[in-house]
Amino acid sequence: HTIEEWEAERDNLPFEIDGIVIKVNETRLWEELGATAKAPRYAHAYKYPARQATTQVLDIAVQVGRTGALTPVAHLQPVLLAGSTISRATLHNEEEIRRLGLRVKDFVLIEKGGEVIPKVVKVIPSRRPPDAREFRMPAGCPVCQGRVFREKGEVALRCVNTACPAKLKESLLHFARRRAMTIEGLGDALVDQLVEKGLIRDVADLYSLQKAQLAALERMAEKSAQNLLDQIDRSRTAELSRLIFALGIRYVGERTAQLLANHYVSMDKLTAATTEEMETVPEIGPKVAESIFNFFREERNLAVLEKLRQAGLNFRQTTVQATGGPLTGKQFVLTGTLPNYSRDDAVRMIEQAGGKVTTSVSKKTDFVLVGADPGSKFEKAQKLGVTTLREAQLLALLEK
Repeated sequence: HTIEEWEAERDNLPFEIDGIVIKVNETRLWEELGATAKAPRYAHAYKYPARQATTQVLDIAVQVGRTGALTPVAHLQPVLLAGSTISRATLHNEEEIRRLGLRVKDFVLIEKGGEVIPKVVKVIPSRRPPDAREFRMPAGCPVCQGRVFREKGEVALRCVNTACPAKLKESLLHFARRRAMTIEGLGDALVDQLVEKGLIRDVADLYSLQKAQLAALERMAEKSAQNLLDQIDRSRTAELSRLIFALGIRYVGERTAQLLANHYVSMDKLTAATTEEMETVPEIGPKVAESIFNFFREERNLAVLEKLRQAGLNFRQTTVQATGGPLTGKQFVLTGTLPNYSRDDAVRMIEQAGGKVTTSVSKKTDFVLVGADPGSKFEKAQKLGVTTLREAQLLALLEK
């Protein structure tokens, strides 16, 4: 079959494909052909154009996320596209709606970005019905009717009410994430019930939930309630870095949370830090520092922190960067997938041995740890002459 023939056969396959891979048929030639930093030379991926379909925008609703951002979402006349029925598509923000020239009731062309996420590609003006109407973002939060604002230089509107139920639900789900506090039994349906029944008004209320309260909820029983309480109890011992990440401070991801925990060691020192002090922490810029500073100046956030302290959560970082280990003074960058260790494990081992892990390769980088399918960081390391290591070589350094 040719590439075009396989594209024609897509609908007859028992599974979805978004392209084909062409390989050299003789495996003995693979080693001879070798590979670039990103892909083997004996294979080439060919992507077919994204599948598209025409449907009608029945309405545009506005969702509120964890950070308070208001996101318009198109509710579509359900249509089959690339193996699934599509009934909704994000419109990102008000500016995107204006760019598309989209009105409610318009007929639109949609496609799956990367064969996964549905998006509106364009409006079909010739099919615009007489009752099509322009969309306007709400003057207040659609969930709590609180005040909304737009930060300078941003497109998105945000709800400023920290007690907004929509923000609270997303905050709870984020707090319970595996890389945050790891409360796996806390899913969407349960969070909805906890918030709607008034059992939880902030993330700290998780630690005062009672077994009888949980067992009375839909799809819950005494055993599942106890399992959830056990997970919540175990989360009290999570490292400070994970708690900082779990708080959902804007611009503070896992890496930034780790840097802050290593630098300040205690939550009290972090909450008291000025923006100028935070900017002295490697990789922390003015924008991130300002966001962190403002978070800890909000009285309601401080009240939640105090409740978390009273609940017995860990407010001190027990695993910090060593100062006399075998990697002291050495700067590392990680790229690719390691065979035996997760990225978090590798970062922890390097930092416990005194090394420092950064996100980008520069002349200051001492080593680039390379796993399977490395990215552009590997190429840059080669150009700059930075030493690259495999997992086994890192372990050998640690043993020294």
